[in-house]
Amino acid sequence: MKKVYIISTLIVIIGIAAGISFFIIRDMTAKIPDNITLVTANDEVYDFAESEKKLKLVEFIYTHCPDICPTTTQRMNMLKKDLEEEGAYGDKVQFVTVTIDPYRDTTEVLRKYMNTFDIENDGNWILLTADPDNLKQDQYEIQELANTFQFQYRDPGDGFYVHSTFVYLLDENNKFIKKFPMGEEFDKNDVFKKIMKEI
Repeated sequence: MKKVYIISTLIVIIGIAAGISFFIIRDMTAKIPDNITLVTANDEVYDFAESEKKLKLVEFIYTHCPDICPTTTQRMNMLKKDLEEEGAYGDKVQFVTVTIDPYRDTTEVLRKYMNTFDIENDGNWILLTADPDNLKQDQYEIQELANTFQFQYRDPGDGFYVHSTFVYLLDENNKFIKKFPMGEEFDKNDVFKKIMKEI
């Protein structure tokens, strides 16, 4: 009986370890597919395959979000100032914000969002949405982009999305490095230290 208990315990431990390993490996090998092209707030095509060789901090938002999205954007803006002081922002690091609600978040709406949060339109913080002439395909590509990092979202029917709560740091080749919590849990000092370590 004791042997059966020990074997059962070992099987459970091995199963848990295998599951954890799967998720770690999945995250560490995540890379943005080269086929994803979206539209910037300036109505310009943004091709991830041709993006600049810089670290990228990727945030998924929707502008109608009442809490966690604007809080994250605000804290990223504070992080931006710290990176500017080190001469890293823009030169070695870009921020990328992708809307999960491209139907409502047009390029005009994203420009207003930038103004609300005093985000300079200098090409260093890129806000992305769908091309209105290619909305269905671009919605699919936003979903594909989110799926790369297991970022889940859905509209329950009232326009207030239920979504994951992470932002993602990528290397110069758009490969996953680390994820950080959104909202009040977004620790700009923690993210700053990780970015500076990667530079």
